[in-house]
Amino acid sequence: PLSYNCHNLIKQYRGFYYPLTVYMNSNLPPVSDSPLASSTAKSTNVHVPTPKFFMPVFLTIIIATLIYIGFQVSADLAHVPPLSLYSVILLSTALFIALGFEFVNGFHDTANAVATVIYTNALPAPVAVMWAGFCNFLGVMVASGAVAYGIIALLPVELIMNVGSGAGFAMVFALLIAAILWNLGTWFLGIPASSSHTLIGSILGVGIMNHFLNASTGATSGIDMDQVIKVGKALLFSPLIGFAFAAIVFLLVKKIFKRQLELFQPPEGNKPPPPLIRAILIFTCTGVSFAHGSNDGQKGMGLIMLILIGLVPLAYSLNKSLDANHLQSFEKLSSQTAAVLNVNQNELSDEKARAVLTKYIQTKEQTPEVVPALASMTEHLGTRVANYGDLKTIPETAVSEIRNDMYLSTTTFKRLDKAKALPEMDKDQAKVVKEYRSNLDSFLQYIPNWVKVAVALALGLGTMVGWKRIVVTVGERIGKNHMTYGQGMSAELVAMTTIAAADGLGMPVSTTHVLNSAVAGTMVANKSGLNFATVKTILSAWIFTLPATICLSGGLYWLFLQFVS
Repeated sequence: PLSYNCHNLIKQYRGFYYPLTVYMNSNLPPVSDSPLASSTAKSTNVHVPTPKFFMPVFLTIIIATLIYIGFQVSADLAHVPPLSLYSVILLSTALFIALGFEFVNGFHDTANAVATVIYTNALPAPVAVMWAGFCNFLGVMVASGAVAYGIIALLPVELIMNVGSGAGFAMVFALLIAAILWNLGTWFLGIPASSSHTLIGSILGVGIMNHFLNASTGATSGIDMDQVIKVGKALLFSPLIGFAFAAIVFLLVKKIFKRQLELFQPPEGNKPPPPLIRAILIFTCTGVSFAHGSNDGQKGMGLIMLILIGLVPLAYSLNKSLDANHLQSFEKLSSQTAAVLNVNQNELSDEKARAVLTKYIQTKEQTPEVVPALASMTEHLGTRVANYGDLKTIPETAVSEIRNDMYLSTTTFKRLDKAKALPEMDKDQAKVVKEYRSNLDSFLQYIPNWVKVAVALALGLGTMVGWKRIVVTVGERIGKNHMTYGQGMSAELVAMTTIAAADGLGMPVSTTHVLNSAVAGTMVANKSGLNFATVKTILSAWIFTLPATICLSGGLYWLFLQFVS
């Protein structure tokens, strides 16, 4: 009775004497509301304190990375006219906010990846979180950039081409601040909302507000609905896939390992799973964290590149790492592609071609001049780039103009391709055009290594800092019963493969949606029951994320325009 009363007292004041309970749990029997405590103790793994060495290592990594980034940025800006104090302040603020979004994304989304290994006792919580942060870092570093520029394609074309204007900066600040505010709000409430959903809603809000403000002048391309539908399908179907496949995988695991009943029982206290299952859980946690870094990290990269292009176009508008051989190849492909496109041999000036292509992108109305204009722009781009011989020697005004003409061209190619409005080509001609488009993208779609390192650091450190709120929701509140080893393994395996496949296809998906749905799928398959109060809260957050962030970012964009116009 005395022991029971002491335990109840500790439980009653757990919020005030939290560290005491953590250390006592390893020596005392489980706290229970009944004198007859269950033989299966509740895991306290999630409450294991962070090691003392964490903070010194944490600070050392931050300092070392900042030094590396400082040297790299200095090297990039060495051949650029000195920036004004205003530009330096604006650049620093914009980068801080962009990296802040990735930091919040880290502890908001990546917490989902470690929930299963923590609640199945596959890894101690501090080890799981640090390992996930490291895997996120690696995932960002090997990212291709396809998702980054897929996200950017949702933005209005005219704002991307004039990102250095006041409206361009208002766009970047509005969508980033809106995304951070929504992510922080849902994290504070412990609701696993999607950072991908949040960012896309913020981008749409800016695009819609920009369309309303400029609809009367016609100087707006509106929203690229094809890209929105593509992204929307990825976000809609990925959780359904996660739910269904996780349930199927769990049933298969149950069939294959039917004699190992301990796999389908909640862990006893902090007892780890059997070696094979533990290895699979750690492997899948590694895969989900790596895939999350590879997919979600790219969203921050794309926005940081917009900021750099707007403020320091001479240094970052074009991929300066391309050599002279690449430029010569580009000139040859430009000439060949122009010949394929310009069947009527109509040549337009750069000014006329630029006006035709801009109008086509804004109105989506194809005229007989569009393909000849694209052919002329293609021919002239190859000649202009080859004449310089080295991208580093191009003056600032010419750099911005060439980049915008390239962006106009690649966007027009995509539109005409979707509309099946390109001229008929034989196999060899189609190969030439495809190679030219790939070559054209290489000038625009690149990510400097220091940007990858900065985003990787922000995402990885975010994972290690604020993970607990979301982990507790995923591990304890989705189902009515504690997660079993088999459920954790099945959910992580499906989440890892789904996110990795989406990354390979260049589609942004939500780690939160996929993993939460996978956990729910295993709960249903195991007949563990769902906690519908939590499920309704999560679904509500998923449903309201888009409209809430659209309104928030649209309002912020309008507000910021009042200060820059």
